[in-house]
Amino acid sequence: MTAGAEKQLKAFFNAFADRAIPFLLLDYDGTLAPFRVDRFQARPWAGVRELLLRIERRGRTRMAVISGRSAREVAPLLGIDAPLEIWGLHGAERLYPDGWRELEPEPPAARKKLDKLRAILKRDSLGGRFEDKENGAVMHWRGASAHKAKLIEQRTRALFEPLAGTDGLTLLEFEAGVELRIGSDKGGAVRKILQEADPGAPVAYLGDDATDEAAFHAVNGFGPHCLSVLMRRRWRETEANLWLRPPVELRMFLERWLSAN
Repeated sequence: MTAGAEKQLKAFFNAFADRAIPFLLLDYDGTLAPFRVDRFQARPWAGVRELLLRIERRGRTRMAVISGRSAREVAPLLGIDAPLEIWGLHGAERLYPDGWRELEPEPPAARKKLDKLRAILKRDSLGGRFEDKENGAVMHWRGASAHKAKLIEQRTRALFEPLAGTDGLTLLEFEAGVELRIGSDKGGAVRKILQEADPGAPVAYLGDDATDEAAFHAVNGFGPHCLSVLMRRRWRETEANLWLRPPVELRMFLERWLSAN
């Protein structure tokens, strides 16, 4: 870690002394857990589950996971036996700690177009892995050779891009995949969560992918004690104001959170 990064972390955790409830907002895949070709095998980095559970049980932090997955997929993978606030489908879905679930309404015209697209992809997945979400259609090519991945991407974009920007449909690009979807992004979820934060509360968002950029932007604009963290082994251009590498620096960050709070 650089001296500049250490200075940022020290200043951020010093703000916990103000006693406002801090907010810890977390992406899942690539941030809390390494990517897997089989996404249902993506378990948290060693030691992360235990640290998150300690933070949750202490009861001094507002913690939420914001994931591209369906919200109900996240808790079993995390394996935390405590009620969690989870925002799924990149922010279009909210699962409250008591189990209550909200899903953004969908324009009928967009739903009709997605249904037609789903029917096509169920017959022919274009060589990739088709994921059928409640509010979108996703194509993954993680694990494919470079040549095959390029072909899958080209064929997918030929289907998805003409529909993007129509009837509320948007194209969301991420590492080794693309999604045509309806609904809020992670930035929208973060802004909704922070409506419930005290002014000046420390807020951190940890994410790794291009889909997390909207969340970084939302956190950066919230207040004086905010930290957007690119949690990724390799650097990429980002709006995040700090770069840390998992899993070692992820565990370090969570341990310092516990010490400060």
